[in-house]
Amino acid sequence: MNAQKSNVKLTVVGLMLGLLLASLDQTIVSTAMPTIMGELGGLDKFVWVYSAYLIASVTAMPIFGKLSDMYGRKLFYLLGLTVFMVGSALCGTADSMVQLIVYRVIQGIGGGALMPITFTIVFDIFPPEKRGKMQGLFGAVFGISSVFGPLAGAYFTDYMNWRWCFYINLPLGIVSFFLLLRAYHESLAHRKQRIDWLGTITLAAAVLSAMFALELGGKEYAWGSWQIVSLFVSFAVLFLAFLLTETKVSDPIIPLGLFRHRLFSSSMGISFVYGAIMIAGASYIPLFIQGVFGGSATSAGSVLTPMMLGVVASSAIGGRFIGKLSFRTIMLGSVTLILIAVLLLGTIDIGTPRWVITSYMVLIGLGIGVAFPVTSISALYKVEANRRGVVNSLVGFFRTIGSAIGVTVFGSLQNDALRTKMKAIADPAFADKIPNAQVLLQPEVKKNIPGPILDKLIAALADSIAYVFQWSTLFVAVAVILILLMGRAKMEVSASGPKAEPTSPSHV
Repeated sequence: MNAQKSNVKLTVVGLMLGLLLASLDQTIVSTAMPTIMGELGGLDKFVWVYSAYLIASVTAMPIFGKLSDMYGRKLFYLLGLTVFMVGSALCGTADSMVQLIVYRVIQGIGGGALMPITFTIVFDIFPPEKRGKMQGLFGAVFGISSVFGPLAGAYFTDYMNWRWCFYINLPLGIVSFFLLLRAYHESLAHRKQRIDWLGTITLAAAVLSAMFALELGGKEYAWGSWQIVSLFVSFAVLFLAFLLTETKVSDPIIPLGLFRHRLFSSSMGISFVYGAIMIAGASYIPLFIQGVFGGSATSAGSVLTPMMLGVVASSAIGGRFIGKLSFRTIMLGSVTLILIAVLLLGTIDIGTPRWVITSYMVLIGLGIGVAFPVTSISALYKVEANRRGVVNSLVGFFRTIGSAIGVTVFGSLQNDALRTKMKAIADPAFADKIPNAQVLLQPEVKKNIPGPILDKLIAALADSIAYVFQWSTLFVAVAVILILLMGRAKMEVSASGPKAEPTSPSHV
């Protein structure tokens, strides 16, 4: 990439706007959902407003990553942004929940292009000594979206119309589109390749099967039902077909040879595990604060502000250490903070003061944020330019899949622990009527429970959430092992200037 031909500052502004739109889209809708359901109905389908976007974006990520390697970053970034804006405009016109869900799929496809290609362009246009700082800055966008998304959603819902949660993407997206169109000039030569259609289809079908199983299992259908078992079997068969295909074709959509490199495989594994740990904090700390301290469900998003501010700060700071310290050293500092936070969160109970919970949230955020710039750059270590798109897409892919599996595993652990405690406190028949902890937050349920029993149930809820964090230490232990496997590799920048690339990794 010849960065001199591009207006780097305007390109960065355009990319940050696009990434903000894609990352903001999940959080901005959260506070508007009660109003949306009140107008459109479809209470039984509301979870799919989130799930449809997630499934579509995860499926699209590796496909767009590969296509950007083949035909250019700019083309598929602008295409993804256009699809995202079309989906946003359609979402704003939805007259039913089914329409909204379908339009969210379109949005998700566009979002699946924006995230990986953004980080690939950043890697292309900046020299090695600036990549860590810029990756940290862009990684902080995720935290910012988590802080301001719920606030923006609440503002649009209360003072304008919930449809503006989607329409706001249009002016910002148009600015991003024209900034990239005019300021970013791609000069990277792309090797002519053949599209791996069979690999693309089998991968997409496998991911869809797995995501639908995770989203529906334990909610719409029991885990042992034929529907869920069939989905998991389909995933296994399709994934094996995908692996077989990738070993046969000349230009695979995901080059499996990359996984032979220890640093690359470790980076993917860390992204997966950190995705699971982050979803534990993002899901169960707000649940604790709402359930124990009586916080409002509509303001749940703001509960995450301390954690996400920690993510923003450490993402920006962590990027500055890349090139000065080895990837392993930086990540060991990160995982130490997470381990301390998780151990402390495993001790919380009904008597834990809120300020203490807040301090634990900041600590886990500081640990998690570092991984955004580090894993993005360590995964790209010594990777050819024509594979950077697919590698960046895999970082986001593994992080998102980790979150999806994490929320399923932790949800089962928390529900089982809560139901066991509830049966010891109240009539087992009552416990069977409570499908999940969120039901205990509903005022109409709480008012029908006698005060002394309600206090015990709230204490049980607090204990069940602490139980989740006790189990999450296993994920942290896996992260430690993966970090140690990264070896002593670091991004070296020679004194000769910005053209220097990282040296070969020296193994333990």
